[in-house]
Amino acid sequence: MLLYILGILVVVVGLAVSIGLHEIGHLLPAKLFGVRVSQYMIGFGPTIFSRKRGETEYGLKAIPLGGYIAMAGMYPPGKANNKGRTATTGVFQSLVQDARTASADTLVDVDESRAFYNLPVFKRVIIMLGGPVMNLLIGIVMFAILLMGFGVAQTTTTISSVSECVIPATTERQTCESTDPAAPGFAAGMLPGDRLVSMDGEPVEIWAEATEYIRAAAGAELTVVVERDGTDVTLVTEPLLTERYVYDDRGQIAENADGEPQTEEYGFLGIGSAVENVPQPVTAVLPAVGDNVVAVSNVIVNLPQRMIDVAAAAFGPGDRDPNGPIGVVGVGRIAGEIASLDSAPVASRVAQLIGLIGSLNVALFVFNLVPLMPLDGGHVAGALYEGIRRFFAKLFGRPDPGPVDTAKIIPLTLVVVVLLGAMTLLLIYADIVKPISIF
Repeated sequence: MLLYILGILVVVVGLAVSIGLHEIGHLLPAKLFGVRVSQYMIGFGPTIFSRKRGETEYGLKAIPLGGYIAMAGMYPPGKANNKGRTATTGVFQSLVQDARTASADTLVDVDESRAFYNLPVFKRVIIMLGGPVMNLLIGIVMFAILLMGFGVAQTTTTISSVSECVIPATTERQTCESTDPAAPGFAAGMLPGDRLVSMDGEPVEIWAEATEYIRAAAGAELTVVVERDGTDVTLVTEPLLTERYVYDDRGQIAENADGEPQTEEYGFLGIGSAVENVPQPVTAVLPAVGDNVVAVSNVIVNLPQRMIDVAAAAFGPGDRDPNGPIGVVGVGRIAGEIASLDSAPVASRVAQLIGLIGSLNVALFVFNLVPLMPLDGGHVAGALYEGIRRFFAKLFGRPDPGPVDTAKIIPLTLVVVVLLGAMTLLLIYADIVKPISIF
């Protein structure tokens, strides 16, 4: 139980640090470009600790599930005048004006040139991309530690097991009987720990090469050289022609046209490969991160249907898709399972937790690029739209249209916030009643 809690704490701390660095990714370029930043906060809710340095208050809040920096002048004033305008009708208009008023309040006793909306477009884009890019960099570092430091489990040319007999694939028993023929590898004298050197004079560099030689040599003599205790030993064997089930893409036994289980013939020695963690080169890091980005992007692109599937599983008899969206409770549960897995060595558990934190940061990177406010991608989209609008105004000799009034989409932002909140609650419920387990 203690290890389970420790795993959860590792992820909570890792998530809090990731959020803190995400906000630093916004904070540093904002200060570099002269924007007044009044607050840098990790978490939401009541403030636990804060300290003011210069013009910025740095603090920690009670719920470490997010963070923010408060920049002066996030929204430009309305076009009626330079100080803002009043709204007297409609809830949505009131929301827009409240946002403008709150933004104007941040500019009291502050030079308006230090307002966020007054920055050039490229500076605003850099500030808003700073957070997601920081998450991407954290993800790259985590994957680099995982792949280059701990390595990836791969089959090697070392023999881990030698079967004594050949058990037909169509039977369910696991033990040898007197009528079973001896496995060719066992009969030839192969032992666990032997390392394959060559087959029929051809060097064996990876286990897949050995598999191909064995399958192709069914019924024929095969000369195998193994390294045993530092010495090369030559063995002569004859792979047995046997059969096994054919599996489809879902891992299920395939059936032929008559509905019978489908089998295939292949050469068989009865030896298994040892699996070792093999450190990967630095060139493997970015492709791995890229694959993770693509996987998260696919989930987000299909998020409406994915959330429908989550709801159907949470309130129905079906199981959840293990590759679908998961909430903070589910991530904590997985971390606890990893940490408390006694059958796995400590290094393996640490590696999995590092991979989990890396994947979380990649997910934060991709999710924050969604072009909807209040996400960072929404602010980037607004800045880019303004840049395009000003470019065409200049191109056609029209007056500068000025900053884009992003306050106008506050009602849409509120809808997005409500939807995100609803999805969060649904995922928390699903993580409790229909949890996803990696084991």
